Formats: sequence, C-alpha cells, structure tokens
Amino acid sequence: MEFEHILVERAGPFTTITMNRPHRRNALSEAHMRELIDGFAGVGGSDAAGIILAGAGPVFSAGHDFADVAKADLQAARRLLRTCTELMNLIQAVPQPVVARVHGLATAAGCQLVASCDLAVAAESAAFAAPGGKGGWFCHTPMVAIARNIGRKRAAELALTGDAIGAWQALDWGLINAVAPDAELDDAVLALLIRAARGSCESKGIGKTTLYAQLDLGQTDAYRLAVEVMAATSQTDAAREGIAAFLEKRPPSWPQ
Repeated sequence: MEFEHILVERAGPFTTITMNRPHRRNALSEAHMRELIDGFAGVGGSDAAGIILAGAGPVFSAGHDFADVAKADLQAARRLLRTCTELMNLIQAVPQPVVARVHGLATAAGCQLVASCDLAVAAESAAFAAPGGKGGWFCHTPMVAIARNIGRKRAAELALTGDAIGAWQALDWGLINAVAPDAELDDAVLALLIRAARGSCESKGIGKTTLYAQLDLGQTDAYRLAVEVMAATSQTDAAREGIAAFLEKRPPSWPQ
C-alpha cells in the first residue's frame, strides 16, 4: 500500500510505522490519521510480532493539525475527532504490542498517541504537554487517554496548566515506561519490544484485548471477564504447549 504521510517498514519480526510529516511537526491531519488507521490495520492483520510508532523530523507529534481545525465547521470537527478516536482505539485493538518511540515534543493529540500505545520509551530530551489549558481549545479528547495513564490530580495539573513535563517526570507519572539517552533511544525501544513480544503471539493478542477490556470494568465484572477468558484459553494449543514446556523444563515450540 502506498502512503503519503506515513512510512511502514518491516525489520525481522517487527514493523515500524513512522509519522512522516516533519514539515508539519507530524501534526495529525485527517488524511494523516486515515493513513495511520490503514497502516495499523494492515500490520495488525499481519504476522508481525510487534509494532513501533515513531515520528520523523524534530518532534514526535504536535497533535491535531490546526490548518484542518481552523476551517472546520461543527460536523467537520466532529468527524476529525471521531477519526482520531478510531485511531487511538485501533492502536489498543491490534493484537501486537505497540511501543511509542518518543523524541522531541509530544503535545495534545500527540501526547494522546503516547498514552494510547501499550508501551512508550522516550528520549531524555522529550517533553509532553496538553497545552489547550493555556489556550482557547481545551484538550478534551487527549485527556481521555492521558488521564487513564497518570491519574486524576496529575491529569488535572497537565490539562489545566497546559505546561509541558519532561521525560523523567513523565516516567514518574506513569505516562511512559522508560527514558533513554537520545543516542540510545532506538536500542531501548527495541529492547522493550523484544521483551514484550516474547511467548505465543495468539495468547498475547487475547491477553492484550482482555487487559484493556477489564480495565474499563469494576473489579467484580473484571474478574468475571478474566475468569472466563483465562479458563477458555487454558484449552488452547499455546497454553498447553507453554505448560508442557514448563513442566518438562524445555523451550516451548509455539503453534503457528
């Protein structure tokens, strides 16, 4: 598939999807988001074991493209935000672990992308913000994902002040998983993805789906769902092979 705004590159078991609008600071125009949706859907249906989301140029993503927003009427604005929501949900719906490779700035919907990825590694020079709080268009939709990562009080601070936080503060707040020196960012991203992609791909895909589903439930309903899924998956070939390999003290051979 040919793309104008993204690059999709396979290297071994992993695929990197790169936002490729450096001249617009990887701002999320509607066309850009539609390509990201197509890219994630395609890779999600492939045999790739993991996905890296990256950004070309000096920043990860500056959020929504205000050139789109400035000319949008209510219906167009609603369509733009629904497209963004479709993208964020898709990132969590694909069966592979998705790691955000964050450098430079990740602001507004760009920060929402980081929060929506399963995992995130940031360069030491990275910064994160929901700047709508100090402007005229509050970051309502970005905060849905961000608040679910960092909690109420920190989310309120980020959203209301609009101030940026650095990589180490983002790590402390739970927005990202790791910080790496800028020159070592790619190695740190790959190391985390290798660990996250171990085991049965089938089992991991079901596990990722159930993880997000139960996080949106109360504890009683979450256990009810998890019990049913875990009982059902105990009967799969992957589960039987993993258990047998453990008992027999041998490396597993995962079914394809």
